[in-house]
Amino acid sequence: MDRKDIISEVKRTILEESEAIRALSGQLDMEKAARLVELIGDGKGKVVVAGCGTSAMAARKVVHSLNCIECTAVFLTPSDAVHGGLGVLKENDILILISKGGNTEELVQLIPPCRSKGAVLVGVTEDEASKIGKAADLCLQVKAGREPCRFNMLATASTLAVLSVFDAVCIALMQYTEYTKEQFAVIHPKGAVGERLLGKEDPDERYDEGGRIQRH
Repeated sequence: MDRKDIISEVKRTILEESEAIRALSGQLDMEKAARLVELIGDGKGKVVVAGCGTSAMAARKVVHSLNCIECTAVFLTPSDAVHGGLGVLKENDILILISKGGNTEELVQLIPPCRSKGAVLVGVTEDEASKIGKAADLCLQVKAGREPCRFNMLATASTLAVLSVFDAVCIALMQYTEYTKEQFAVIHPKGAVGERLLGKEDPDERYDEGGRIQRH
């Protein structure tokens, strides 16, 4: 494989992943996405998110984003959950299970305790007819088509699709809960974002509503 082939492969992957994200706007059930925003925004409890493998990485990012907009969220390690970790899940909490196939056994075993505790179960999967899909109070079907890898197995486009959906959910939540820059400044005082929020950025730079730099 020469340099030209490598570049071609990189470009192909980026294009295929971008197309998978673009297709979401027509594939995702927007009514269900809106219902999830309402569930989290109106909820009396916290959000607990679990996943295995690459889905666990996506789940951790979802948790971080929710916490950034002060929607309390925690990541639950499935293996720890059934050894006492499920104590974190309470009545009125929302348990989100992320599983591409929807039958991940480590996650399926969390369904009965979720029911016993009176938490709301949200499934995020490509297969609504899967165990998680059928058991969920709300199932978000997130499909990305083929993965860019030659084996159609390495979770890349599908993971980005899940992240994109939850990015959209978080942005909608900011509007739904009327989340303010002042609130954000309290919990994010450091880094470039903190400097912008606290008015410490370069005086010759300003940001428009889209986050783009406007120089004066």
